[in-house]
Amino acid sequence: MAHMRKNALKDMTFAEFRERLPEKPVILLPFGSQEEQGPHAPMGDFMLTEAIALKVAVASGAIAAPTVPFGYADFFKTIPGGIQLRPSTFSAVVEDTINAFLDHGIEHLLILNGHTTNAPLIDHAVRRIRTETGVSVASINLWQSIPESLWLELHGPAWAAARGHGGDPLTSVYMHLFPDLMRMDLSKPPGRARAFGLPTGGVNNVQFEGMPVHLPLNCDEVNADGMLGGDPVLASAENGRRIVEHIVGFCSRFVEHMRGWDMRSPSPKNQKAN
Repeated sequence: MAHMRKNALKDMTFAEFRERLPEKPVILLPFGSQEEQGPHAPMGDFMLTEAIALKVAVASGAIAAPTVPFGYADFFKTIPGGIQLRPSTFSAVVEDTINAFLDHGIEHLLILNGHTTNAPLIDHAVRRIRTETGVSVASINLWQSIPESLWLELHGPAWAAARGHGGDPLTSVYMHLFPDLMRMDLSKPPGRARAFGLPTGGVNNVQFEGMPVHLPLNCDEVNADGMLGGDPVLASAENGRRIVEHIVGFCSRFVEHMRGWDMRSPSPKNQKAN
């Protein structure tokens, strides 16, 4: 009886995974967050990262590890329902996840980061890993891998108004992947409040004489509904389909590119031609 080739590590027996190791497979390590996304979208944005990671695995032949659903999201802690890890905890989780594979000689690892605020801590963790083990671990910020050309195709001159927390890209991707979970009837505009008598530029700065001054703010101090810039009215399921298609294609092409790499040496002479 033929057995289906699996792409999710959680679905494999250890014997099935062991059989794949001679291929030196690329292992996808998805990280997301449990946080508010405005009043209209589910809080579990890790679901998007998980779904995209599996699509990348299927398209590229990589193996998707289970998604880590909690991230570093300190400025969302004032809205109930979120689960935020401390920086030290998140960094330790990243390192422990990576080391679980390195301990068995599995070195082709690609982090798929679905929460932008995780990025500095991921960078810190992978640099520490490289110092200690010599292995470089690649990371892709999913939502920052969308080129300006695609934003312009999807939204035209309104792309800046559509883009931001509470708007696109996540609202459109939710509408595409999880339409039954959406409550667009609850959507609110993304207006920003003032803090210390000054316009807010996000959760980490105010604008003084047109220039940013960094201050730690919570999301509800910028907008009571956690809308930090994007207008959800401009989102659509079709835009979400195109965004997912782009991200899956981009990540899959990168997986193919890195297959022949020696992850201990970035020197071209140690890489196979692609």
